[in-house]
Amino acid sequence: MDKEQVLAALGPSSLLRPAAVREALRANDRLKLALGLLQAAAQHAQAPGAAVDLSREIAATDMGVLEDARWLRELPNLAETEPGGIHLPGLERLRARMKADLALLAAPLEGEAAAAHRVADWRERLGRAGEHLSWQELDALAAVHREGSDTLHQLVMDLHKALNKLASSLSGHDLSGAHAWQLAPDGSDVPLVEAFMRGLHRTAAAKLDHPGLDTSATRDGDTLLIQNDIGTNDAHVLVLQVRDLGITLTYSDLHRRRFAWFQQALAALGASWGEVHAREAPTLNAGKAFQVGVASFQAPDRAVLCTQLEGVAARIVFLIDWNRARKQLVQLVGKQVAAQVLESAAQAGCGHVAWLQAGGARLVWDAMAAQSDTGFRLGERLDDVLTAEAAGDFLAAVLDLAWKSMQAGQPALMVGDEVRLLLARTLAGRRRGFELLQEHAALCHALASALHEGILHDVLHDTKHARRLALRARDWEHQADAVVSRCREEAARAPRWQPVALLLQTADDIADALEEAAFGLGALAECGARGWTRAVSDPLQALAAAVLDAVQDHVRAVEVAAHLEPGSAVQEQQEYLDTLWRVQQGERTCDQLHRAFRVAAARELDHAASLQLGNEIASALELASDAVLSFAWRLREQALRSAAGATR
Repeated sequence: MDKEQVLAALGPSSLLRPAAVREALRANDRLKLALGLLQAAAQHAQAPGAAVDLSREIAATDMGVLEDARWLRELPNLAETEPGGIHLPGLERLRARMKADLALLAAPLEGEAAAAHRVADWRERLGRAGEHLSWQELDALAAVHREGSDTLHQLVMDLHKALNKLASSLSGHDLSGAHAWQLAPDGSDVPLVEAFMRGLHRTAAAKLDHPGLDTSATRDGDTLLIQNDIGTNDAHVLVLQVRDLGITLTYSDLHRRRFAWFQQALAALGASWGEVHAREAPTLNAGKAFQVGVASFQAPDRAVLCTQLEGVAARIVFLIDWNRARKQLVQLVGKQVAAQVLESAAQAGCGHVAWLQAGGARLVWDAMAAQSDTGFRLGERLDDVLTAEAAGDFLAAVLDLAWKSMQAGQPALMVGDEVRLLLARTLAGRRRGFELLQEHAALCHALASALHEGILHDVLHDTKHARRLALRARDWEHQADAVVSRCREEAARAPRWQPVALLLQTADDIADALEEAAFGLGALAECGARGWTRAVSDPLQALAAAVLDAVQDHVRAVEVAAHLEPGSAVQEQQEYLDTLWRVQQGERTCDQLHRAFRVAAARELDHAASLQLGNEIASALELASDAVLSFAWRLREQALRSAAGATR
């Protein structure tokens, strides 16, 4: 779903031109990239030596935002010569992409009939099917000049030139951060736009570095139009029409619950909402319905009108990632309490983005896992132990704490420590044993989860992401080492800690192996992961998923063992034995997947560094599963002694 499409569906076309120009310029970049890819494919087909790498050129466009750009990176290297041209898997998809981008490039230039005829002709030609690209078609696409006929490259250049001319005519000025153009000549619109931007700036810091809140303002006849893009990740639009002393606000949202929350927020400012409609359009939101509603404000004078504009703007920032925050909160508390927490955060001005960036629900899960003698069990929600009211108050305090910590420039690790302390105080000091084992297990889970996510989302072709993953893994492994060191210090003072210290020493092999795998991913990404295709990445993904399952069973085993006491219920004892059995089965599965990867890597990878690093990553993952099994058997002996009444 596209913001400009939604805006067009809602009506105020005067706001569309600058946005359409921006989108057209992005389409121009993508078209030039596509032409470059076709030329590179032809060169590779004729001289199939070294692989063609256009990753930088692809990254310079917004293709990675629009869709998975991996197919573009692989495209030139798939080309092969055949009679009359080349065979290019993916050509039909590329033509469709070019056809759509050509329409976007020409969209702001509707009045130019000659260009429209050329665009229509080329869009029809780009609609061809098949994976054969003739030398004549390549020349017609990519040549700048071709006597006697038009070329796509020449058309793109001509449209780009006309687009630059149009953009200069629409260039406005910055008005308190809003892009404003063609406002009322008497200056009467300026205080209204400034009031809106004053409210926006009052709370905008709560989004931190999240993109969004871009504002445009122009006049259409007797109406001042103000549009805000809210966040860029959702196709999610807000338009205000100000006429005399009245405001008509049109709001579009994909999420019904967020829409309802915004309705209540603006009702508190004096908004009167009409009926909310579910709209559908074939080109919007994959044809699915989205919510559209209209709110109206009426002011007795311009001072109140400015106050209303400021109040509306101050609430917009809290829409950013609202639904994402709600989904994470309902893992911890009920839906009603989750909505109350978000409203409390908005009222306090802290919002929820800082909490999400600090870790979101994982921040609270980690704090819960680190507590002892509290009654928390794996899979329980916060309000299973606390009352709903106490859980809501705690979460509201966590969101405020995360915001203040981010404002103070404190590292995310410190935020996690503060949340743990806050939960400990909330739980009034109830504690149980095995807290260090649980803390260490949570860190192992963070490592395994990050590795799995990284491999699943192709971190090997994103050097920056891979480097960040390796650094995060190193930090988690250092934290795990710190847990082991704390336990050793306790064991040196009190012999009763020695069994736990031995367990942690074994468990630390899990963290070490997972961190080594993360380091290997970073190193492999740095060297380009040459030859790394789905045939190699799929078995590695499967191995990483199996290791994550094993580590989750590791977390569960620690959790269940912590509750095994003399007289434990038969059900609890059976649950622990079942977990141990899954760990054993998981280790065997990892062995098989490790071997499957080695076979695939040996068959597919010709690049020595990629082959070596790939095998090292897979070996580290398999070693982690071995360490999980070794730990489980050590824990089994201690837990069963505990269940039989021995001293822990």
